[in-house]
Amino acid sequence: MSSWNDGLMTASWSRRATLLGGVGALTGLAACDSQEPAAARSSSPALALPAGSASAGPIPWRRLARHVPLVRPASSSYDQLRLTPNPRWDSARPLAIARCTTAAQVATTLAFAREHQVPIALRAGGHSYPGWSAGAGRLVVDVRPMTAMSWSGTSLTVGAGLTLAPIVAALASHDRALPTGSCPTVGVTGLTQGGGVGVLTRAYGLTCDHLRSAEVVLASGQRVTASADSHPDLFWALRGGGGGHLGVVTALTFATVAAPTVVSTYLTWPAARAAAVIPAWLDWIGSADARAWSTLKLLGGAAHPSGMSMGATVTWVGPPAGFDAMLAPLLATRPTGRFDHTRSYLAAMQAYAGSGAREAFAATSHVAYDAPGAAASTIVAHASDVPPGLHEAGISIDALGGHVGSLAPRSTAFVHRAALATVQYTATWASGADATRAPHTARSYVSSFRAAMTPAWGQHAYVNYADASLADPGTSYFGANWPRLQQVRATYDPDRLFTQPQ
Repeated sequence: MSSWNDGLMTASWSRRATLLGGVGALTGLAACDSQEPAAARSSSPALALPAGSASAGPIPWRRLARHVPLVRPASSSYDQLRLTPNPRWDSARPLAIARCTTAAQVATTLAFAREHQVPIALRAGGHSYPGWSAGAGRLVVDVRPMTAMSWSGTSLTVGAGLTLAPIVAALASHDRALPTGSCPTVGVTGLTQGGGVGVLTRAYGLTCDHLRSAEVVLASGQRVTASADSHPDLFWALRGGGGGHLGVVTALTFATVAAPTVVSTYLTWPAARAAAVIPAWLDWIGSADARAWSTLKLLGGAAHPSGMSMGATVTWVGPPAGFDAMLAPLLATRPTGRFDHTRSYLAAMQAYAGSGAREAFAATSHVAYDAPGAAASTIVAHASDVPPGLHEAGISIDALGGHVGSLAPRSTAFVHRAALATVQYTATWASGADATRAPHTARSYVSSFRAAMTPAWGQHAYVNYADASLADPGTSYFGANWPRLQQVRATYDPDRLFTQPQ
């Protein structure tokens, strides 16, 4: 089982500005000699095509393939490259996958999509929870081949296709660090655009707080560098406003921090004490030293044949000698298991990373501003009552606070600066499970869990755990920042080339 916490992943939850192209870039291409009718497109529950978005005539794919590495359904690599990390979306069949290696190729691909009215999907890491980056019936603009890295002093510039594993390794080799999640296959581009939480969040802030500039190809084909001094509204929106709407990011530059030594522990309690431990844990982490971070998980399902398990991971980047004093209020809850480690930054992130294996799951979220009060018993009831057919399911409560709150809610698009925690409701199923029933059961479980906790935690949600069923996703994800974010999106994509639903 893997914990999909904005890239924070453990082996088991229970264990541990130049114009480039535009339409003109394609006007000199030869007439098509390989075409496919637009009607031959697949559909997927993950992303329905907008009405009237598809071209009525055949699509001249070979024109695009002369300028951009293009993978089509007949290509030998298609069945591998179309897959995302979540097998739930394996049935999605893109019209084509543009494997862009340069910003110019991204601009050419966008121009082609505009000219031929081909709907597009954007993919960097591919971890879109609702499967939107799988691109069913769409042209996937795939920046995964963009994997260059370079240093300028202590600033690191990375290609938009990089995932966290090679970035963490590069950081560690320079004795530097960046607050990110730790799932090795999560893409840094989506992580950053949604905010970015993980084991170093309280000590150093969100991933997006360390972004200093981003290279972006706009819907028009224009290449811009967004920073505090150039396109500041775009830069504001890129830090927590969610991906898929503003442009195609091709590179990001981050300010890094000195790599810390990470002291950690894994604590366990009997499930029977969960209703008392949950509020005690929240009370402790809400006022804990910013150098501490923690996640509390309650999990059931086939992976837990003896019933629901409960455990908390705690990390500390302060002086190792101060670890027990910081932990004392939580130790007062009398955990029955304690497993300590002291590791380098690299070793700690690798320990959290797990295998990165593909795993089918459904998930949704809350952002909690307060302790659940009497609803702690609701958490226990739902985590204890996992439907048959699910491998592992339950709740993960991941601490915010600390330096997340050092910026005002309106300073970046990430609005939840004063929140106590992000919350995930997640369910996985085994690869041999019923392909129709298991996803439905998992989706029903996480949705009902969220609904049960909504009286306590409201409608707040985290955009990196996108949920297609939210009634008002803009307000849930972005709160008071939603009107400004809508304005920025309209400014940079006035004709709505980017049609991702959320």
